[in-house]
Amino acid sequence: MKNKTQKNKSIKLNYIYNVSYQILTLITPLITAPYLSRVLKADGIGAYSYTYSLVSYFIMFAALGTVNYGNREIAYLQKDRAKRTKTFWEIELLSVISVIVCLCAYMVFTLAFPHSPLKKHLLLIEAVYLISVASDISWLFQGLEEFGKIVGRNVIFKIINIAFIFIAVRSESDLLIYVAGVCLLELFANISIWFYLPQYVDRPNLKELKPFSHLRATLTLFVPTIATTIYTALDKTMLNNITGSMTENGYYEQANKISKMVLMLVTSLGTVMLPRIGRAFSENKKDEVKALLYKSFQFVWFIGLALCFGLIGIARNFSPWFFGPGYEKVPYLIMIMATLLPIIGLSNVIGIQYLVTTKRESLLTRSVCIGAAANFVMNMILIHQLYSYGAAIASVISEVIITAVQLYFIRNELSIPKIFSLSWKYLISAVCMLIVLFLMDVRLSVSFMHTMIMIVTGFIVYMVLLVLMRDEMVLEGIRLIKSRIKRH
Repeated sequence: MKNKTQKNKSIKLNYIYNVSYQILTLITPLITAPYLSRVLKADGIGAYSYTYSLVSYFIMFAALGTVNYGNREIAYLQKDRAKRTKTFWEIELLSVISVIVCLCAYMVFTLAFPHSPLKKHLLLIEAVYLISVASDISWLFQGLEEFGKIVGRNVIFKIINIAFIFIAVRSESDLLIYVAGVCLLELFANISIWFYLPQYVDRPNLKELKPFSHLRATLTLFVPTIATTIYTALDKTMLNNITGSMTENGYYEQANKISKMVLMLVTSLGTVMLPRIGRAFSENKKDEVKALLYKSFQFVWFIGLALCFGLIGIARNFSPWFFGPGYEKVPYLIMIMATLLPIIGLSNVIGIQYLVTTKRESLLTRSVCIGAAANFVMNMILIHQLYSYGAAIASVISEVIITAVQLYFIRNELSIPKIFSLSWKYLISAVCMLIVLFLMDVRLSVSFMHTMIMIVTGFIVYMVLLVLMRDEMVLEGIRLIKSRIKRH
């Protein structure tokens, strides 16, 4: 009984913890982005976006594949403190070594290669991001399914981050102050979680540690990380180099920020399910693994399609008042990037929740490499013609290819027709919601209040239709809410 209670508590509480944090992550840019877009302007946002895309390549090499690998390995060792201690310190030491090597290479790149003064200053400040990689041990707590520790820390630092932006960033000339503050707050947030460490691991015996014994395994997860980072950062790098316009980068960054922000809600379940599926796999519970995966697919359709069509419906009313003048392309970029939500949601379930936990990273690697190659080719063709629109379309095409390839890989293990049959109720409800939102968009003027009315109306239409179609996921949620109300 104890194990069953603990298991149920873990899934429910961890999901609530993770979604709560994702909602906070969603709210934070909603509070700060309108202010920053007006203060720093499109050029300032574009400069930061471009330099961060360069830093991302070094962060990628510094992190290796330790985050997902560490999460998985700790999930396997939830009940063995001694092995967990040894594994944790070995992976962490490997991470520190890789960060030191990459930091040296990064400083050479920053100081020896020609950059404009502004970009060089930004790059020097953003070196802190690399140091943050070594201090990030959230993967330990994810593997142990202790999400409350991570969320509690992140909530505090998100609030500090918001306060810092409004207090310290007052004009376009404060770009460097803004970047320095964001970098340092991320570092401090990572360091703060180390205070919980003694509860879960012991002091290391340095003579017994063999960090490089994990190198090969982390590299198998590192290759898909390379491909993913390249094609997500490459959009911004190529957009700047091909168009020579920081403004186009600014447009793309703002739209990308909104889509990635909303995407967190779609992939939120994956962070919780990864260690749970990993544990079921390690105990050879194949039926439980499949049941958990189908549940994840259903969740992706439920929230992914709603957010995709909802974002498309409100983009033209939302963007002008949110970002202010000078961002005319952003609503249409948001519409394009909104289609990424269900697509990436599906690939997250297949690639991270299934292929990684079942130790078949090579298939994930192949799919992402194919997508990265397609993204590069599409960028070369489309950015020349369509600028930031081209970069957005290239991203969508590459993600479709990645998901299609992964579905092909698992065709004999999971039912592809069943995966897509789970979507029909959500697709019908989402399309009806979009029609209502488009009708409202034609009649309503641009304002915060009208956008809120559209969001509430869209939510009601979507949920009512699902209730009428007797969708089990929604009905289960309603039953859970009713039972909680009765208890109180």
